[in-house]
Amino acid sequence: MISPLAYIDSSAKIGKNVTIHPFAYIDKNVEIGDNCTIMPYASILDGTRMGNNNIVYQAAIVGAAPQDFKFKGDETLLIIGDNNTIREKVIINRATNKGDSTVIGNGNFLLEGVHIAHDTYIGNDCILGNGTKTAGNCKLDDKAILGSGVILKHGCHVGSWSLLRDSCRANKDVPPFIVAAHNPITYYGINAVLMSKAGGFKDNIVDDIAKAYRQIYQCGTSLENALLRIKELIPESPAIKYLINFIESSDKGIIGITI
Repeated sequence: MISPLAYIDSSAKIGKNVTIHPFAYIDKNVEIGDNCTIMPYASILDGTRMGNNNIVYQAAIVGAAPQDFKFKGDETLLIIGDNNTIREKVIINRATNKGDSTVIGNGNFLLEGVHIAHDTYIGNDCILGNGTKTAGNCKLDDKAILGSGVILKHGCHVGSWSLLRDSCRANKDVPPFIVAAHNPITYYGINAVLMSKAGGFKDNIVDDIAKAYRQIYQCGTSLENALLRIKELIPESPAIKYLINFIESSDKGIIGITI
């Protein structure tokens, strides 16, 4: 059902079985896939490419021009996958430079007041709590959870299965599988309950991850030496390999490391 009270640009491409409620705004150069729902007063703006089975709630602004002084009006994209829930007053900016994209994957849940800035990449099955904000060029790997009021500074990378507790401020990368808390943000343990119950991680893998982070955060040694110890002492697995690669490839460094 498409309400005659909605504004839909003649160039917009609308899929099958899409519901667009009264007073929604669908801009030019927009593509919306099948079985999506656009609630009243939601705006889907120029450059948005939306997949199937998404729902966009009231007053959300999807595909807004980037809040970036470098933006010169180039044609850029916001690419959204399938099965995402975008709640009230969420703002998602498209990319800054021509040919670039902001990307939202599949199955994500963005709660009220979330702001996703330009050129950010959100993987699959992430949860962003009320009022959470990312600066530009951030990256969230699959299954990351940001509590309410979290702020990610420019270019931060959050690993899979990491949980940032409410109101954390991250100015470095947050490695995978951990709980991060407090301000200044720091390591608070591993996300063992969710990993075991929702992720199907075996007990021995959870134990190995916990041992790895003891080397990093609780042994009083350098990060370089901690990584060497992990490689020597802990059995290799996809999770441990991902953990090591994440830290070794971090440009900003990881939270909670001072030595």
